[in-house]
Amino acid sequence: MHRSKWLLMALVLIFMVFFSGCGAKDSSDIVSDLEDQLADLDSYQAVGTMKIQTGETVQEYNVQVWYKQPHFYRIELNNANTKVTQIVLKNDDGVFVLDPAIKKSFRFKSDWPESSGQPYLYESLAKSVIEDKDRVFVKEEDNYVFQVKANYQNQTLTAQKVWFNKDLQPVKVEIYDPNEVKLVEMVFSKFEFGSKFDDDAFEMNRNLEGWEPTSLPAMENMDNSKNFGIIEPSYIPTGVVKKDLKVVNQDNERKVVIKYAGEFNYSLIESRPKATVASAPDFSKSDIIDLGYGIGVLTEMTETRSLRWTYNGVEYLLTGDLPTEEMVAIAKSVFAQTGK
Repeated sequence: MHRSKWLLMALVLIFMVFFSGCGAKDSSDIVSDLEDQLADLDSYQAVGTMKIQTGETVQEYNVQVWYKQPHFYRIELNNANTKVTQIVLKNDDGVFVLDPAIKKSFRFKSDWPESSGQPYLYESLAKSVIEDKDRVFVKEEDNYVFQVKANYQNQTLTAQKVWFNKDLQPVKVEIYDPNEVKLVEMVFSKFEFGSKFDDDAFEMNRNLEGWEPTSLPAMENMDNSKNFGIIEPSYIPTGVVKKDLKVVNQDNERKVVIKYAGEFNYSLIESRPKATVASAPDFSKSDIIDLGYGIGVLTEMTETRSLRWTYNGVEYLLTGDLPTEEMVAIAKSVFAQTGK
């Protein structure tokens, strides 16, 4: 009798373990759910904070993302260190980088963001998990955590960990270099599928003209004469020397032109931007580049490439035969430099 009782209890326990295990999702189940979520993705909005290690400095961004199918994006990046806001906009007219404080926009043709992932975009995070067959999966409390390869323009970012909650909303992203040093962290404070937006939410004029600055300390020291100090990058590639520096007036606009020669030949043009819409040549290939303290637009042509960005109210145009990595290094070295 006692033996039958213990046998019955053992069978009950086995069935409990079996059926509880049937309800737990494994890695393949979650990947399948992510594929379904991407296939049905209609719209979303996200809010969060992104921290980027730039040399000795940590740059912090307040990030807001809007997406509406099939290809409408609005990403607002507010640098918490410099209080400068930039907006990346994609609509039927192309891709734009907007500097609303100075009413400046740059339009270019690109397959962004398909061409380059971003840690604040849901599609980038989901695809990084789906496409990495060597993904590592663990469950932490109520979150699903995947360790996968990183697929970003910055080649020093090689691996990442992505946290999703049980509703497959992103919670956090950490991105590492080959030495497992964390260089980027994106923490989502809000994420919502199925968001509704105004009809003109992704139009350039609304985002450029309708934006209201709250605090712009970077612009306080700039006068109306469009004068500014000469700012020289602290980084010069090996085998390159500065050959010439001059100030010119072109189309009633003051410009600083610095020329470099040697292993690479290039020019850096600095100017106070006008409120206007500029465009890359239609035959060129352009993409968005993360500079750590802001974003720039890289344009590639047959034999040369250019990198355009704004910082502290000054517009920079770097043009020459430099590799992309060297252009980014030069642009990053402008950060925190003061005019002479």
